[in-house]
Amino acid sequence: MSGAIAKPAMTENFEDQLNNVEPAIFTPSPSNNKKYEDCGKLCHLAFILDGNRRWARFRNLLPLFGHRKGYENAKKLISSMGKYGIKYVTYYVFSQENWNRSPEEVSFLMDLLRELFFSSASFFHKNNVRLVTIGNLKNLPDDIQQSIISLENETKNNDSITLIMAVSYSGRDEILRAVKKISRDALAQKINLDTLTEDDFSCYLDTKGIPYPDAIIRTSERRISNFLLWQCAYSEIFFVDKFWPDFSPEDLENIVNEFFRRKRRYGR
Repeated sequence: MSGAIAKPAMTENFEDQLNNVEPAIFTPSPSNNKKYEDCGKLCHLAFILDGNRRWARFRNLLPLFGHRKGYENAKKLISSMGKYGIKYVTYYVFSQENWNRSPEEVSFLMDLLRELFFSSASFFHKNNVRLVTIGNLKNLPDDIQQSIISLENETKNNDSITLIMAVSYSGRDEILRAVKKISRDALAQKINLDTLTEDDFSCYLDTKGIPYPDAIIRTSERRISNFLLWQCAYSEIFFVDKFWPDFSPEDLENIVNEFFRRKRRYGR
């Protein structure tokens, strides 16, 4: 694939079209104006970024416009996380199943990843964000794999927020790869299967060292869609009836307020 950033037709009017579209209708719940630092713990938010293509089609735009708008919205929202004390944010940006989409769409999505990993170091440093990626990254083009390694290394000392990008990711595949690693270590007598614990198993997942998500937010649909299947066992789930490009800082605030109204019992 070319390293150039693919753009939809009518690129000269691209920004004007995006800025002039009407947002989807949504009535937010009222904020309770809690002081977030005085509430319980909300450490890790995970997002399933769904509805980019439908956002575009609803406005008679090419699907690629929706992906571009969703990409910009994901970056914008990072700056809204700090006031809630959120330290980890996971974005489910490209699933293994997404490889089955049209070559044109996959190529455009790969170019958005190139834009993020090649050209966004200043964004990560400005917001003091550390990058971590999870997924079956060997399926990505070589240049993207190398840019991920470089940006992860360059941002490893940033400590305000850790941004976990799930790329070429599948929850089932992650678990299967973990089982294969455990099997190899067992055969090599590095571990004892009889004493293997859940914490031991977690160390073989892509998310080793990352706390489980306290909440998972999905826009547009009401499914988990093969996302963090091991990690989400006790996550609070929020489904938002908006396309991802329309998800706003106000929506995030409403969800944070609702999170702190809930009581997490962990089966007790």
